[in-house]
Amino acid sequence: MRSLTLLTFFIASIYLFGCASAQEKEADLTQFVNPFIGTAPLTDPSQIGYTPPEGWRVWVGLTYPGTSLPNAMVQLSPITQFGSGAGYEYEDTEILGFTHTNKGHWNLCNIPILPIKRFSEKPFKSAFSHDRENASPGYYEVYLEDYKVKVRLTSTLRAGIHEYTFDQASDRTILFDLGKANNRVSDWKITNSSKTVLEGFQRVGGDKVHFYVKLSHEIETVNIIEEGKGDGYATVDIKDGGGDSPVVLQIGLSYVSEANAKENLEKEVANMSFEQVHEEAVDTWNKLLSHITVKGGTAKEKEMFYSSFYRAFLWPALRSDVNGEFSDETGETRKEDFSYYTLPSLWDTYRNKVVLLSIVRPEVTADVIQSLVDKGHRTGFIPTFFHGDHAASFITGSYRRGIKDFDVKKAYEYLLNNAYKEGGTRPYIKEYIEKGYISDPDVKNPHVETKAKAGVSKTLEFAYDDYALAQLAKEMGDDEHYSDLMKRGQNYRNVFDPSVNFMRGRLENGDWISPFNPEYPYYEYMYREANAWQLSFYVPHDMPGLVKLYGGKAQFEEKLDTFFTKPWNPEYIARNVSGFMGQYCQGNQPDHEAPFSYYFVDKPEKSQEVLDKLLSDYFGIGEYGLALSGMDDAGEMSSWYTWTAMGLYPLSPADTEYLVTVPLFDEVSWKVAEGKSITIQNPTKGRKLQGLKVNGQALEGYFIPHELFKTGGVIELLTE
Repeated sequence: MRSLTLLTFFIASIYLFGCASAQEKEADLTQFVNPFIGTAPLTDPSQIGYTPPEGWRVWVGLTYPGTSLPNAMVQLSPITQFGSGAGYEYEDTEILGFTHTNKGHWNLCNIPILPIKRFSEKPFKSAFSHDRENASPGYYEVYLEDYKVKVRLTSTLRAGIHEYTFDQASDRTILFDLGKANNRVSDWKITNSSKTVLEGFQRVGGDKVHFYVKLSHEIETVNIIEEGKGDGYATVDIKDGGGDSPVVLQIGLSYVSEANAKENLEKEVANMSFEQVHEEAVDTWNKLLSHITVKGGTAKEKEMFYSSFYRAFLWPALRSDVNGEFSDETGETRKEDFSYYTLPSLWDTYRNKVVLLSIVRPEVTADVIQSLVDKGHRTGFIPTFFHGDHAASFITGSYRRGIKDFDVKKAYEYLLNNAYKEGGTRPYIKEYIEKGYISDPDVKNPHVETKAKAGVSKTLEFAYDDYALAQLAKEMGDDEHYSDLMKRGQNYRNVFDPSVNFMRGRLENGDWISPFNPEYPYYEYMYREANAWQLSFYVPHDMPGLVKLYGGKAQFEEKLDTFFTKPWNPEYIARNVSGFMGQYCQGNQPDHEAPFSYYFVDKPEKSQEVLDKLLSDYFGIGEYGLALSGMDDAGEMSSWYTWTAMGLYPLSPADTEYLVTVPLFDEVSWKVAEGKSITIQNPTKGRKLQGLKVNGQALEGYFIPHELFKTGGVIELLTE
């Protein structure tokens, strides 16, 4: 009997060990991340919405497959074309180098390095095959066919590690192509300070990127060609000897000095091997990705979800060194009690991504905001990115979610300057305050690329920013500004033309712009990278008010039905507007709130039908199954997917509530404070949302409060 018990225990132990092993394997969420998603082109006119002119690569994806940690200084990635978004285009067949900074926005791509053969000549490049290329979070690998080198890359926050295995150990040279980056290089320098050390800098625009390199093998010669010139470069010949062991190149970066670059490298890499650095990178990404776990869903849905979640945390980028020093807006070296970050690309990311950042990485969010405040010290204004004044939404929403470790008084002061003073963040603010809208000039025969004031877009966005800032005014006890800004939040009404039921441009004298074609997209005339259809549903802070403007729920629903079904005119070609469902554009940000609008006519199931089609047919598409319907724009497109796939959306990001939709998965669990979690369950697996229960209690409406991210809870979807 005892033997049987022991046997049973032994079998059970094997079973439990197997289960534990499977769970441990499942816990490696990096296995679901495909860094190549977003790197491939979109070429099918039926997916683009039009036939691109010959030679055009539609602006979709623009992501990179290289290695980085969350919000790191270093993004180490292959480059196949300079001046091409993220530098890497999947259809290309040659690699030009491996660069150390990236955003996916036609800038950066600093410090290109490439292992080559001895005596190689320009142009420096090597053929490669995707069959011998691999990437995962914190790792990239490729074989350079022309130079016969296997390359492996990994990274820390401020350092990159290259491992080069040359087929011929006696023929090893490393190219520092310092005259190149995604923007014009104005100056560069490299010196050989010891047998295994190189250091220098590359200056591009306002950035001076310093580097410090340690090599595993001794340097024989350093050959500098046209030092400091745009086409200049340096080649570093590796001394024979040391057998055929891989050449390991460790490089630290700094925006302050080579000394700091050295310290960054020594503190973060120290004596760790390539594998140890890689393992730490995987652990770091797993900790972040494990904030959200899912059950159910297809393999592709899991891949898209975790790949999107991953990309949402590659930007903004760290600029402080390990010793706390950073170079500020004026070029002064300073050291403060916060980490300094780049601008978070707010026109794109305020809608969803920075909300995700604030929940998953609140400490980073506080530092990003303080960095914005610090940038504001010089001008008295909080900077924006590209368009709008969406730091108002970002800062307000973060503060209301409990992030307060920044100078909120200064932030509020500068945001008020943004909203009321000329010469700062908001162009045409005087006209906006006086008229309640921003006009556009009377342009004869406007075309897709027409540049003007984008008056409709600015009016709508400023109205939302006013509402957002009003919420911060309320938090600050400033009743006067709260009242005024709330009134200004209604300015969206001033560009709504009830005779056509569209948001429409106005001339300086108040007349509606005519002729008027609501289907025609403009770059910066009346609308910013959009047409009238795409902007006419953007009032995230007052959707009930917008419904009334349209004449009521029936009229609003009818308008939405037409919006998502009226075919796009294939003659209307705009490079940054692609991926249509009717007139709706998934490939650009301006209308990303619109699919949720059916909730405000009590038809959540119609929103879900649209959302399900977008999630299924507009991500991971194209010839290779790797394309997106539009630019990832520093992670906004990825964040939209992440939120929508898990069944929540921050429709008004300045507010502390989230719209509940039906997730792609049977169950989604989001880790929150103190070991608690929010679990979203869809027990019937239906796609038509009829109602919600939160912790067993029926909920009126479809919004859940941010308080659940503090207390945890179970959201049960009632679906059919």
